[in-house]
Amino acid sequence: MENRIKILQEKMTEKGIDGVYLTSRTSHRYFTKFDNEDGSILITQNGTYAFEDFRYTEIAEKLLKDYYTVIQPKGNRSQWLGDILKKEGVSKLGIEDYSISVFDYTSLKNDISVDIVPVGNLINEMREIKDNWEVEQMEKAQVITDMAFEHILGILSTDITETDVAAELEYFMKKHGAEDKSFDTISISAEKTSLPHGVPENVKLKKGFFTMDFGATVNGYHSDMTRTVCLGKADEEMKKLYNTVLDAQLKSLEYLEKGGRDCVEADKTARDIIYKDYEGYFGHSLGHSVGLEVHEMPALSPKCNRILRVGNIVTVEPGIYIPSKYGTRIEDMVLITENGIKNFTKSPKKLIEL
Repeated sequence: MENRIKILQEKMTEKGIDGVYLTSRTSHRYFTKFDNEDGSILITQNGTYAFEDFRYTEIAEKLLKDYYTVIQPKGNRSQWLGDILKKEGVSKLGIEDYSISVFDYTSLKNDISVDIVPVGNLINEMREIKDNWEVEQMEKAQVITDMAFEHILGILSTDITETDVAAELEYFMKKHGAEDKSFDTISISAEKTSLPHGVPENVKLKKGFFTMDFGATVNGYHSDMTRTVCLGKADEEMKKLYNTVLDAQLKSLEYLEKGGRDCVEADKTARDIIYKDYEGYFGHSLGHSVGLEVHEMPALSPKCNRILRVGNIVTVEPGIYIPSKYGTRIEDMVLITENGIKNFTKSPKKLIEL
């Protein structure tokens, strides 16, 4: 926490602001390692303050006492903030304009007499590069996710439902150390696999492709993985589609492993392979960054003119989706390193027929 605070203070100096008021749940956790959906943080050049309501004050004081002055505001929080800003001599205050509500912004303008300025993506850009502790949490989350996939293969059949699979995956992950699921689990079969974000239903699995997109959360940090298997035997057309996706994913991973860093080029590597026979059927980007949020920047996308940096963690997830017929997606999560990549995802990718 101390290093993150110091880095932010240095960036504040660069931008000519005296303090930053952080109101998003994600930023609160990033700068405290403590989750409170209703907490907020004030960081100035000389002080650090955590505003926590009654429900969380006791635990916050225990966890944050070495880094923050914990305050339990009574009444209007922005009025309490104003008093501290005056004491700290803050004249220019940065806010997270990407996440603050109009109501909260209006309250700040009405209750504090300082210049309020947007800091844009300042915090998000800090979060793009993962430190060693963050990498460890995400690696642990993916270990749990791989374990869940191995477990679910042993119980898949046409006698259980899509929601049964989703519930079993989530239960297994929590039972084996996950704080929570990363996002709403996708577990869809047969023609529904043509829907990249199809929703599980209380219907029994059908023969054919079955796609599972899921992940675990450890200390707030997410994993994200997709595997498509086949219930029953795959015909030649299905094998061709699956192997095309697999080839696209392996070639994209190879591009990153050999030092490729261009987000557009990584996406193009996969897209060129898929579009040889399936042009128009790969409608999303190749991948996205992951961290305290499932979707972060930079992204492996035709629209993201960015160069990946050491410490980025991204997904590599090409797919092909034939409307009303079926689809396939294969997704790994990898760390960008000095020499290439470290792939956290260990689950097999060769077509599994059950």
